[in-house]
Amino acid sequence: MPKVLLDILERTAAAYVTTFLGLLLADGFDLTDVSALKAAAIAALPAALSVIKGAIGTRFGDKGSAAWLPERGSGGSGEGSSSRTRTRKPHAGG
Repeated sequence: MPKVLLDILERTAAAYVTTFLGLLLADGFDLTDVSALKAAAIAALPAALSVIKGAIGTRFGDKGSAAWLPERGSGGSGEGSSSRTRTRKPHAGG
């Protein structure tokens, strides 16, 4: 599976789980109540929007991820999406 699809899948699952748990906590965390089923259905909306956001991100942001902004320091070339730190060489004589 391409890395960008895994990225979108992870973002979608995170959006669904956090929204669902937030709604359950706000409602009193009763899984046997009908409101828990409503919370599950409502939580699907931000997850669906996360898929749309990820699809847009692959077109306009970093090509290797679902992010809207280009990778810092790469200029948006899409050559990998991991953050790398650059080490500086010490200056001679000081």
